[in-house]
Amino acid sequence: MRFFLVSVFTFFFSLNQASAEFERGYADLVEELLPSVVSIATSQIVERRSSSLPELPEGHPFNDMFKDFFGNQMPKRENMTGLGSGFIISQDGYVVTNYHVISGADQITVIFNNGIDEVPAELVGTDPKTDIAVLKIDPEAVEIQPVSWGDSEISRVGDIVLAIGNPLGLGGTVTSGIISSINRDIGGGPYVDFIQTDAPINRGNSGGPLFNLDGSVIGINSMIFSQTGGSVGLGFSIPSSTAKLIVNQIISFGQAKRGWLGVQIQDLTPEFSESLGYDSTDGAFVASVQPDSPAEKSNIQAGDIIMEFNGKKISSFKDLPKVVAETPVGSEVVVKVWRNGGLTEITVKIDELNEGGSVTAVNEGTYIEELDITLTELNDETIQSLGLDPETAGVFVEKVGEKNTNLLPNDVIIQVSSEKIQNLSSFEKMISDSVKLERDKLLLRVIRDGSEFWLINPFVE
Repeated sequence: MRFFLVSVFTFFFSLNQASAEFERGYADLVEELLPSVVSIATSQIVERRSSSLPELPEGHPFNDMFKDFFGNQMPKRENMTGLGSGFIISQDGYVVTNYHVISGADQITVIFNNGIDEVPAELVGTDPKTDIAVLKIDPEAVEIQPVSWGDSEISRVGDIVLAIGNPLGLGGTVTSGIISSINRDIGGGPYVDFIQTDAPINRGNSGGPLFNLDGSVIGINSMIFSQTGGSVGLGFSIPSSTAKLIVNQIISFGQAKRGWLGVQIQDLTPEFSESLGYDSTDGAFVASVQPDSPAEKSNIQAGDIIMEFNGKKISSFKDLPKVVAETPVGSEVVVKVWRNGGLTEITVKIDELNEGGSVTAVNEGTYIEELDITLTELNDETIQSLGLDPETAGVFVEKVGEKNTNLLPNDVIIQVSSEKIQNLSSFEKMISDSVKLERDKLLLRVIRDGSEFWLINPFVE
């Protein structure tokens, strides 16, 4: 009985001690981290027509009439400004932020949390595919206090995290929450699996750090999901395991250097695996091999199932592009494949990815019954083949059924009414919401043959 009472006392003492520590909050940690987090101010000179005339597409029949009647209007130069966040990673003045924070900027200024120090920044390099940019400031111009990278790979769902940044221009803002999910695929491309957090993140937090309670950076706050534009507890951060690699490459080479295998892959459905005599759905099925690629040179073949790459298990076809991209160029790796009913090990020398080579996922498409169309995600290869802006977001129309007379194959849908489409999941939700509201048609913004236009697409019966 005495032992039991002592144990109970010890247990409650530990709980009270932990509770007291929690009640003290994170003030000491935040005080240490704040000098390392900065605001990013950008400016860009743009030309706008001074006329209030409507902007019509090139070749529109009314264009000539407006020009003849009103004459040519002189462009007006305007200064556009933007705000974001960043953080210092080295004593020699390297600053990390998001690519979209500084994209197109003519001038970049780093503003420190003390509200006094403002220094110009030089753009070192960017990687739009992971939304990362690296800046450089003069280390002699201001006192610098860098932060260190943490290991996002050991982070767990439920871990407490802190986000520090410049939301809505309110620099030095600290919010807390937990990691809600890891390895989250939100259609941000094949090279990033995001950390999801409920720490409040708003416009202006982009590029700021996500800290663990050790004070190490485990993510770069990059985007939110919100119908209002404000935080609803769905924030997404680029994991430090990805960011650190890209940042180091930008500092060393001015750009990211990704590994290249040279295969097209697709998912393994249960039905597909059964037809191949493969008793699992883990792995990436090789649909085709690009000529003169590392895969072809090492005798990886169409029909192979890649089960493991460089010691990392490939659970889904979506795992492979990221793993390959993060492999150092020139390195030799062992690839385990399922071929002809057995396991084969192949040694591959990884080359550098360029515009002509990649690991491409072949999406089988998602059928949208309400519109009688089959859609796929808009990937980098499709964007390039259609000659679209690399930043284009939307869904690709792969097939059109007989009941839909408005859309065509190869159309790209980028907006529904006032809502821009981020990925296939967001479009499906828009369809679902429209059905619930008993709507029978959609206003779609479409890119076709390089031109943008709007159309009304009724739901099919």
